[in-house]
Amino acid sequence: MTSTHVYNPTLRAELLRMRAEDERVREELASDGQLYEGYHPRMAEVHQKHGARLAEIIDEHGWPVKPLVGEDGAEAAWLIVQHDIGNPPLQRRCLKLIEAAVRKGEVPAEQMALLTDRIRVFEGRPQVYGTSFDWDEQGEMSPCEIEDAGNVDERRRSVGLSPLAENTRRQREAIAQSNERAPADWHARQKEMGEWARSVGWRD
Repeated sequence: MTSTHVYNPTLRAELLRMRAEDERVREELASDGQLYEGYHPRMAEVHQKHGARLAEIIDEHGWPVKPLVGEDGAEAAWLIVQHDIGNPPLQRRCLKLIEAAVRKGEVPAEQMALLTDRIRVFEGRPQVYGTSFDWDEQGEMSPCEIEDAGNVDERRRSVGLSPLAENTRRQREAIAQSNERAPADWHARQKEMGEWARSVGWRD
């Protein structure tokens, strides 16, 4: 693994191609609602393929930071790991690398916050920054459980995020414009999600 970051346009281009493929498949599945019927196998296949390649990139270069792959390439790398939800070891590994990069000022703290929350929710723990949302029992898109919820906006501000109420409003507006709808059976969905989390190794 190299210790210095020399701009690598070939690597940047590869990361951007992976991001574009992810977005294209997501849009295709979202257009007719398939994206929202559980974790679609086609989407999972894309995420797994990209996650495996990202792991190889990290082995060779370390975390792809802005000086190495540009701002858009670095964001693409973060999106790849954020989306590979069936790979707990990769997400946990990358979170540590991103935390170190944040301390050096090499990546935005917001990326650390979103991956932290995603991991915690999949592990069945309360999130820290209130960035992970899901349908609640009343059929509203709401933040998943938050640790020390009274101080969440202070934590959000520390990583450059807007207040939770503002983000919740935006999330609900976006959902209303999409094909996604609340599950017909909320309890069945929660059971299904828990079983999936255990099946891929998020929970015991």
